[in-house]
This record gives sequence, structure tokens and C-alpha cells, in this order.
Amino acid sequence: MKAAVVRHILDSIAVMFPDAHCELNHRNPFELTIAVLLSAQSTDASVNKVTADLFQKYKTPEDYVSVPPEELEQDIRRIGLFRSKAKHIQSLCKILIEQYNSKVPSDYNKLVQLPGVGRKTANVVISNAFGVPAIAVDTHVERVSKRLGLAGWNDSVLEVEKKLMKQVPEDEWTLTHHRLIFFGRYHCKAQNPACADCPLLDVCREGKKRMKKSQLSKDRDK
Repeated sequence: MKAAVVRHILDSIAVMFPDAHCELNHRNPFELTIAVLLSAQSTDASVNKVTADLFQKYKTPEDYVSVPPEELEQDIRRIGLFRSKAKHIQSLCKILIEQYNSKVPSDYNKLVQLPGVGRKTANVVISNAFGVPAIAVDTHVERVSKRLGLAGWNDSVLEVEKKLMKQVPEDEWTLTHHRLIFFGRYHCKAQNPACADCPLLDVCREGKKRMKKSQLSKDRDK
């Protein structure tokens, strides 16, 4: 994609969502790591409801490993996949205690080795907790990137991440990540994207296709 088109996309979503930010409530890198781990296949809103009480009860890795697995499972049971997530959390906390003095490492390669922490989680943590430029590709970022042509329809999550990193200036990686999420969450939704009111309709192949179908449907109804 031409640099001018990429710049148009970035500037447009910046105008739409100038205050885009991480919507997972947290007070430190450790809480952010737990929150992102919990957010897999769950909404940020549902995670925030659970962590409101969870982060009052558990404040350190030691707190999480001091309870039976069943108790932690009950504390997060409103979150999808709560059993496996409880297991990952306790395993992660044991490693933090044994290897990292109960602190979350700021190094990406160390983060991705922790239980339950993949590329997305690691990128969210290093960018939001430690200020390291990164682009985390979640379902919103992937969907929007493919619709706008920043990535190919058949690209893997890793390929989407690499293409975004190549096209977006490094000092804008983290902000762009947040803005793409907001754009996908509140405007370019999976089922009912607001194509008719979108400033990026001129460069959006998905939007053009949807608008054409809508017009054809209207013409048939006349």
C-alpha cells in the first residue's frame, strides 16, 4: 500500500479516536498481565467487572499461588475458559516468584515464555506497562487491517503484525494499536460496520462492497 494511503488511514482514525487507550483497568504491569491473560476470547468490559474484585483480593503473585486452584477458578468463573486461565495464572505467578523476584519482566522474549502469554499479551504489556513501541493484533486490529487493505485477507496474525510494523512509523505503533482497536470496536464492527458514515470508505474494499450490495438491494426494492 502506498505511504500516502497509509498516512490517510492513520490520520483519519486519529481524528476519530484521539484518546484511544487500553481499556483494561490496571494499576501496574502485573495487574495488566493478568487482565490481558483473562481477556482472551472475552471482552474488556467483562474482564474489568471480574478484576474489580480480583485485584482487591490478589495483589501479588504470592497471593495467587496461596489459594487452591478451585478458589481462583470461582473468583474468575464469569470469564470464559476460567479453568485453564486460573491454571495459567498460578503457573505464571510461580515463575515470577522463582525467576523474576515476583516482578513482570519487561523483556518481550521472557514474557512470551510465561504460561498463557502469547504475542498479543506480550506486546500489550511491553507497550502499555513499559513504554516499548509495539502493535498487538487482536480480533479488532486484524479485522480492520484486512478490510482497509493494510494486510491480506488470508494473512496470519503474525503476518498482519509484521505488515503493520512495516507500514506504520515505529513511534506510532502503540497509539495506532489502540486506535485500530477503538475503530474496530466502536465503528468498524464485525457485523454492522458504519460504512455509510466512515471517512475511510474511499480506501476500504470491504466498505465499498457492502455499500454496493446495499444499493443493489435498495434498487431491487423500488
